[in-house]
Amino acid sequence: MTDRPATAPVNPEEDIDRFDPAHRQWCAEVVAKVRAEANRSSDTHLLSVPLPAEWGIDLYLKDESTHPTGSLKHRLARSLFLHALCNGWLHRDRPVIEASSGSTAVSEAYFARLIGVPFIAVMARGTSRNKIDLIELHGGRCHFVDRPDQVYDVAAGLARETGGHYMDQFAYAERATDWRGNNNIAESLFAQMSQERYPEPAWIVATAGTGGTSATIARYVRYTGRQTGICVADPENSAFFPAWREEDASVTTSIGSRIEGIGRQRVEPSFMASSIDRMIRVPDAAAVAAVRHLDTLLGRKAGASTGTGLWAAFRIISQLLGKGEQGSVIALLCDPGDRYLDKYYSDDWLAREGIDITPYLARLESFMRTGELD
Repeated sequence: MTDRPATAPVNPEEDIDRFDPAHRQWCAEVVAKVRAEANRSSDTHLLSVPLPAEWGIDLYLKDESTHPTGSLKHRLARSLFLHALCNGWLHRDRPVIEASSGSTAVSEAYFARLIGVPFIAVMARGTSRNKIDLIELHGGRCHFVDRPDQVYDVAAGLARETGGHYMDQFAYAERATDWRGNNNIAESLFAQMSQERYPEPAWIVATAGTGGTSATIARYVRYTGRQTGICVADPENSAFFPAWREEDASVTTSIGSRIEGIGRQRVEPSFMASSIDRMIRVPDAAAVAAVRHLDTLLGRKAGASTGTGLWAAFRIISQLLGKGEQGSVIALLCDPGDRYLDKYYSDDWLAREGIDITPYLARLESFMRTGELD
């Protein structure tokens, strides 16, 4: 802040005009492109997962892998770009920079190319090769760091150096999305459930990378007066679960999550802990076993973030059965498994990571016979 000399003259009718007609016209044009993209995109499917009929419980997966960029993060990226454009943060020819574990960067690269600005993704070197290829396919550039917790500072630094904008999904995910409606994921899935036998789910299970999706669903549930519980499933090495348990947002972890897209070493600003009714910690081996089991049920491969939520959904179903209750449960199919053929579907990768999914596969087979997830 610059101090003004006490004797400096003061203009009581000072008038500063920073209106830029050319920038406003550019903004109008690119916002129209993003909105038109949304108008072209159909809603994602709500898949029914087969369970024994005698259980009286229905399990659904909201299949977000069918978005143009193949993941749940497509919705987030669209919202983030509209949020940044309407705030006046993006400019013609200046880059957008994002800190990401992969899928958000794929989707943001797509929208950056749509509006004609450069895109740089800052990510850990261990990100799957398939995601890197997709970012580059959409015209983005990848900037690698050695540790996942370095992405924030490096992304902010690149924005300063280039004159670009650090999108910062972790800060803005929960506020960029209109949680009251506007075809957000919560409004979509409840509309799709309207003709089902249990239209108001007992539980919706989400996972957290930014926390934006769980916040959107939780707020919408309260806004529309529903009794649905909101559960967040969290992987190993994530700060979200212990922070929620201890009610302490300062909790951190020493190493990053092995489940791409979810779990963070710190509690992100978009993680709305007070909106969440329940959290379940899920071992990485259980998450991988769950997506391999899903492949046998639906013939669909999914990423391990889906497996994390699916394991938690199976646990909830087991507990509902134990109490003699019926109803419906919804989880999210976050992205396709073909992005992870060299990781979660590779026995060699599992061996290198020391992950043994055998006992969890046995528990899932037993669960499908007995309804008990021991």
